[in-house]
Amino acid sequence: MRWQKPLAAAVVLTALTTTLTASATPNPGGGTCSPDARFLGFSDALDKTDFDGQRVAGLSALDVTGRNSAVALVDNVGTTPARVFDLKISSKPTISVNGMTILRRPDGTPYTGADFDGEGLVVERGERTILATSEREPSIRRFRLSDGLQLGSLPVPARFQVAPAGEAATNATFESLAAGLDGRSLYAGMEGPLAPDGTDADGRSRNRIIRYAGQPGHDYQPVAQYAYKTDPGLSLVELAAVDRDELVSMERTFVPGVGNTIRVFTVSLRRAVDVTAQASLAEAPETVFLQKKLLFDLVNCPPSGAVAKQPQPNPLLDNVEALTLGGYLPGGRRQLYLLSDDNNGTSQITRFYSLAVDLH
Repeated sequence: MRWQKPLAAAVVLTALTTTLTASATPNPGGGTCSPDARFLGFSDALDKTDFDGQRVAGLSALDVTGRNSAVALVDNVGTTPARVFDLKISSKPTISVNGMTILRRPDGTPYTGADFDGEGLVVERGERTILATSEREPSIRRFRLSDGLQLGSLPVPARFQVAPAGEAATNATFESLAAGLDGRSLYAGMEGPLAPDGTDADGRSRNRIIRYAGQPGHDYQPVAQYAYKTDPGLSLVELAAVDRDELVSMERTFVPGVGNTIRVFTVSLRRAVDVTAQASLAEAPETVFLQKKLLFDLVNCPPSGAVAKQPQPNPLLDNVEALTLGGYLPGGRRQLYLLSDDNNGTSQITRFYSLAVDLH
């Protein structure tokens, strides 16, 4: 998204009063974030860089395609073309750009920030096509990676459209998209609640996650909706699939003068209840909401030499919007990568994070 959503300062317990200056060099780190997460390091190597005439900025979604490769999606950076970048990555971590694809309408003209707000990304099997969400309508479109041409789109239930067409709020729709390991399931997560669902008395947003069923490169249809409740004041911004019974989610917010909150959770699908038929989640019992467990809070990771361009409770933090899982690491932990969206602004950083997490 182009802007960071503010949270009432009363929700935040800590604040910084000093603005730091960011570094654009890789900074390996290491240390414990939680019993189940170890921080491996970060890199600012992409911050304020260009590739083939386009700024590497506004990176809002990330999907690993191999041990040392990934694809990142740009959101709505002004009138520049919608695009994805091919990345070379490593767990150390290191990151660089080695390719770019402009995303194009069926007539061949490029989408721009005026009509495309890319927030969720899945690289489909075979790496010939991608699925990308746009938060505006919202939509889920399929693009060919060879030339970026749009090949089709997935159906979105009418009530998920932005009001007045539907019940969704502007800038609070499909912020995340994840594929099951076999590609037969997709999970599209709403950043905020539908109007009838709202938030509870503690400021916990009652969100919905749509599960689609289908085949990679072919049609998908919505088959279920799951209820997800955020931590107070936070928004759901990313999902990744661990296996058929578990997801990883990321929640985030921003308070001017204080900074970001970035929390990552494991989410169980084992007893998931389909809430498609429920007009409102406001009166739903707690048992219908997916069970989640905090994996780590990024504020508790070691700063590792990081500096920030604006106040942050930990200088390691920024506007993190992208999360993806990689393969297994020595010792049985999973590789987890995060990427921040600098909104093409001077006060934020494009930062790449590497962690090792225990998901079982």
